[in-house]
Amino acid sequence: MQRPFVEVDVFTDQPYRGNPLAVVLDGSGLRDDELQRFATWTNFSETTFLLPPTEPGADYLVRIFTTIRELPFAGHPTLGSCHAWLTAGGVPQHSDRVVQQCGIGLVDIRRDTVSGRLAFAAPALLRDGPLDDATITEAITALGIDRGAIVDSAWIDNGPGWLGLLLSSAADVLALRCGNTDLKIGVVGACPPGARDAYVVRAFFPGPGATFEDPVTGSLNASVAQWMIASGRCTAPYTVSQGTAMGRDGTVHITTDESGQVWVGGDVTTCVRGSVDL
Repeated sequence: MQRPFVEVDVFTDQPYRGNPLAVVLDGSGLRDDELQRFATWTNFSETTFLLPPTEPGADYLVRIFTTIRELPFAGHPTLGSCHAWLTAGGVPQHSDRVVQQCGIGLVDIRRDTVSGRLAFAAPALLRDGPLDDATITEAITALGIDRGAIVDSAWIDNGPGWLGLLLSSAADVLALRCGNTDLKIGVVGACPPGARDAYVVRAFFPGPGATFEDPVTGSLNASVAQWMIASGRCTAPYTVSQGTAMGRDGTVHITTDESGQVWVGGDVTTCVRGSVDL
């Protein structure tokens, strides 16, 4: 069966500079093993499948797969899937937001009326608080740094399992080389005054036989923002640069509303349109 399909680039307005996502716009009738097989075949960090919602108030249901498993939530698949759904003619029930149904429940996504940029409401942390000594030791060993290089650290897990390390500068973050680890490590450092962005972020995660780096990571930037804002280290709005060490140029826009809700935004560009036989 031919199904509409797009490949989009998330957190960039320039094709091939952000984080790519494959989106099957009609995933109806496919078994879990068929979804996983296709996601493994695309070899993208994530592939999503859009389905009719099953929860009242949701505009669509998205299932998010890596090459090896399904995720309950991820940031760049949320923005990329919403962009694909809207571009394909999706009409939200609410004039001020799109409501996505996924593994963690309902996620609000809003669209800036001027720029058209999408932003998702950062989900609540599932785990926070200080890291234990063994976890810190494993993280600094993988990154090849001394414990004294860490300004602050915490669990900042909103689903994928992130821990956060704050280093003293963006330059220190960009100099990192990560060895093998079973941890999902997010590292952040402040850019110098006058720079385009306030922070640089890098994301390292384990994979089959190796540790990988993610180009631009919505879920991590959401939890980093919640951590940094709650600790009083920064205020929104601000922008984050991610992907520089990989030759990318991702930009993440962090804002808050009057209630204190953190919103994670970014541009999305469609790069490929067509159909797939599934």
